[in-house]
Amino acid sequence: MLVIGEKINASNRAVGEAIFNRNADFIVELARAQDTAGADFIDINAGNGSGEESSGIESMKWLVNTIKAVTEKPLAIDSDNPEIIRAGLSVFNGNLIINSVTAEAVRLNTIGPMAAERNSGLIALAMGGEGIPDNVNERLDACETILNTLTGMGLTEEKVYFDPLVLPVSVNSQQGKVTLDTIREIKTRYPGTNTVVGLSNISYGLPNRKLVNRAFLLMAAQAGLDAAIMDPLDKKMMSMVSIIKLLSGKESSARAYMRAHRSGRIVD
Repeated sequence: MLVIGEKINASNRAVGEAIFNRNADFIVELARAQDTAGADFIDINAGNGSGEESSGIESMKWLVNTIKAVTEKPLAIDSDNPEIIRAGLSVFNGNLIINSVTAEAVRLNTIGPMAAERNSGLIALAMGGEGIPDNVNERLDACETILNTLTGMGLTEEKVYFDPLVLPVSVNSQQGKVTLDTIREIKTRYPGTNTVVGLSNISYGLPNRKLVNRAFLLMAAQAGLDAAIMDPLDKKMMSMVSIIKLLSGKESSARAYMRAHRSGRIVD
């Protein structure tokens, strides 16, 4: 289970203010904390600043330069604007994931070549230009379009991280099941690809959100989830990640779990 740390995202008010004010100490603390907690990748979303593309571009460059100076962890360059993604790529030469693309032709043909050129991972949302489908079949149709296009550009299947999409169960109680069913179908139809979710979306609008997130992570792992964009500072969640790795048979031995236990990273 790959952990992509979610904490550096401009949609969070405190993070957005730190980016706007170029508060490097605040950003560095978040990056280091996620690194220490065991995040495999650190997601970076700079937003658009004042709403102008140029502001978002400069903010992304500043963020990448600030974070790469204090951690060797690979990054997930996160934006819905291709030019802001391109700006992040221009100042980071390490291993990375691009977040994200959809089945929309304009996005596929703009962001897909960036991923192919860098041989980076690419998160692909199971949706097209008409919004998020409310059913499994339409999400799979989007995946088919995406995979055919990306492999045609030279990106290998193992670099594709399909996001089956997580909608709040507070709005529609069936959406958790739709996501889980989509994960299972993706792993059956496209076994060479990976799956990833934005975990915290599932609990939006509910009390006891961390508990809901943890339960859904376990269910998604059973369905075939490979990665999650999540809060690595949640120690109980990270304990579950260690246990998932142990019980899923993806670890060659129990040594990693025992190391986590001895270091105090397994909590109940």
